[in-house]
Amino acid sequence: MGEFVIKMPDVGEGVAEAELVEWHVKAGDPVREDMVIAAVMTDKATVEIPSPVTGTVVWLGAEIGDRIAVKAPLVRIETAGEGGKVQAEIPAAITSTRAAEPLPPAVEPVKVTEPKPEIMPRTAAAMPAEKPLASPAVRLFALEHGVDLRQVTGTGPAGRILREDIDLFLARGAVPSPAQAPARKTATEEIKLTGLRRRIAEKMELSASRIPHITYVEEIDMTALEELRATMNRDRKKDQPKLTVLPFLMRAIVKAVAEQPNLNATFDDHAGMLTRHAGVHIGIAAQTPAGLMVPVVRHAEARSIWDCAGEMNRLAEAARTGSATRDELGGSTITISSLGALGGIVSTPVINHPEVAIIGVNKIAVRPVWDGTQFVPRKMMNLSSSFDHRIVDGWDAATFVQRIRFLLETPALIFIES
Repeated sequence: MGEFVIKMPDVGEGVAEAELVEWHVKAGDPVREDMVIAAVMTDKATVEIPSPVTGTVVWLGAEIGDRIAVKAPLVRIETAGEGGKVQAEIPAAITSTRAAEPLPPAVEPVKVTEPKPEIMPRTAAAMPAEKPLASPAVRLFALEHGVDLRQVTGTGPAGRILREDIDLFLARGAVPSPAQAPARKTATEEIKLTGLRRRIAEKMELSASRIPHITYVEEIDMTALEELRATMNRDRKKDQPKLTVLPFLMRAIVKAVAEQPNLNATFDDHAGMLTRHAGVHIGIAAQTPAGLMVPVVRHAEARSIWDCAGEMNRLAEAARTGSATRDELGGSTITISSLGALGGIVSTPVINHPEVAIIGVNKIAVRPVWDGTQFVPRKMMNLSSSFDHRIVDGWDAATFVQRIRFLLETPALIFIES
């Protein structure tokens, strides 16, 4: 018999380790060549690791959630035939990369079929207490007076308990049963963060600990834009996507960052280097079954509003189904965060490191607005935007948001080329 050792493959340029997120085998399981035996995650992408040989698993080198260094032993497989220990590194080219998705259990739960109990004759000693017979009104009266109906003798037909029976029970000085207090719950549950959830936690910790945030909130009158959006959706062609607010905001951001290029930038705080980007690559924070992901609409500056909407819909669906590629989930230069109808009145979005700005969209609501002579109903929405205060001063942040406000409140300007 021979032994084959599979080492952790090189899963990406500059990646020194990856997190184990799935085992498809356990010790003692048979495997065949090209069968997927494990999956590891790095940079929000999951890489499946196949077995290059047929044999039996004799040893697993890690547990779910462990970080494994590249070239570290991962699995030992006993193979048929003669030979000693052979170590192999699986080339990255033969692994398949897929976007992070809801992870199944490492081992399929075993279905246990319980034997049917034998039917035993019921005896008076073993028979559970019968439910007392009483009308709903009588049961409510008993509940209000703390009376356990099982202690009351019924005088109605078939032993049914009447209200008079409860009155007699109380008149004889019987002690009502005390009302049961809600039971205290003392259980605790420890849940180890693994996979995408741990990546999100690490990303948020990195951003919050290294970026001094400044958040600026401004209200936007969306009445004119909502009228325009309704008209465009009504008259759209069959092959055109339905427009939400976000494509309009994306086009407004493109125009605003053209005037303030420091906002469409990434900051390497170790090197002290700010990189301005000519291309506007807008990350759209999206909630998926696996957790928060940020697919990226690349080159929004070169897209029409319909194109922005179509690409955003495509990426959101890819993120939800776990088919988004690594390239589609990275490389953003500025991010939009929106909770849709759950957007609330105000939020404090966390910057997507190493970017320097994030635009948070709150919900649209009809509010009374003073027009100089009277209050009129207007569709209002708040923008809650955060900035890296090391790069963006308060004045610059306010100027940027006010420019976006002006464009959204005068939506025709969004379609005029500069």
